[in-house]
Amino acid sequence: MARIVQKYGGTSVGDVERIKKVAERIKATRDEGNELVVVVSARSGVTNELIARAKAVCEHPSERELDMLLATGEQETIALTAMALHGVGVAAVSYTGAQAGIFTDRMHTKAKIKTINAGPIIEDLKQGKVVIVAGFQGINDDGQITTLGRGGSDLTAIALAAAVHADKCEIYTDVDGVYTADPRVVKTAQKLTEISYDEMLELASSGSKVMQSRSVEFAKKYNVVFEVRSSFNHNPGTIVKEEVAYMEKVVVRGVAVDKDQAKVIVSNIVDKPGSAAKVFRALADAGVIVDMIVQNVGRHGVANLTFTVPQGDSHRAQKALEPVLAEIGGGQVAIHEQIAKLSVVGVGMKTHTGVAATLFQALADVGINIELITTSEIKISIVVDIARVDEAARVAHEAFHLSQLGV
Repeated sequence: MARIVQKYGGTSVGDVERIKKVAERIKATRDEGNELVVVVSARSGVTNELIARAKAVCEHPSERELDMLLATGEQETIALTAMALHGVGVAAVSYTGAQAGIFTDRMHTKAKIKTINAGPIIEDLKQGKVVIVAGFQGINDDGQITTLGRGGSDLTAIALAAAVHADKCEIYTDVDGVYTADPRVVKTAQKLTEISYDEMLELASSGSKVMQSRSVEFAKKYNVVFEVRSSFNHNPGTIVKEEVAYMEKVVVRGVAVDKDQAKVIVSNIVDKPGSAAKVFRALADAGVIVDMIVQNVGRHGVANLTFTVPQGDSHRAQKALEPVLAEIGGGQVAIHEQIAKLSVVGVGMKTHTGVAATLFQALADVGINIELITTSEIKISIVVDIARVDEAARVAHEAFHLSQLGV
């Protein structure tokens, strides 16, 4: 008998029929003698619908009230999933994030998990019940409902797998696993049998929609090996695990695109020690996540800063920066949203040369201009015009022969 955590995404529980299919899969796993904790997302489209309703009544809704609203999406799904299991003769109980003992910090809409009190869940498992937990949500020390950000159900599943000492963690979604690129954009993309935490983390933070980056980071920290697979078939998925030596033989393992990016240009700020620190401190205090950063060489006493943020944070970034610029002696903020980020990722970059040259030449050959560049040990990210980013992904995929990696 194994203790298994399964997570089902929004498309997997998109309607009543799909919830019944999920219940059948859960029952089959339970009938094999396994203990099961199941994490579910809100039904596909529900979270977006709730956000739209919130913005229809208030252009900039309170984050506390937004959390209160969005948490209802998963609560609907846990109850329906438990009922579906009852309908096929399986003892099951549903838990909200708070009932599951998921305690977070006080940051609304992007909370971080602090601790999990898994005692009640483990007791229910010992009694033979399947425990259904609402993903994406928790409770802070003030008793307030919090949410973990988009894709937070992945984090819930990984964190629960660590907390209950699960033997296995399975992330069910609408794709067969992790691919070398988005197969909807790159028709020759190949499914990977396995990938390292670091590669998966870089792909997730670079726009791959398969996993939330924070969940991969958590999995690496607590060494939770997990499998990404489809809820619509029984094919093997992609194992995400610690890096091993042979993985470096593949120079680039994947290409990711992030179209949810905005470029922020802070121009004509005073070029003196502390200016950049004040700019990024203000952004941090406002809860804005900054990604790529480029600062030019100061001339005539002024300098420019360029960086990227999620599109949803661009308004918040501009609002946070205006008083800071007044404090440090002036400057202007401009937001450009017609951009996208392209990233190539692979642990083999640590031991191979020429990756940047290959990427830049391939894009130059088709006339795609690069606006920003950043690198890490295993990743190169660039910003290009959003209108050409899909083409850029196909060009990069071909340049590194990723269609030949095989399944």
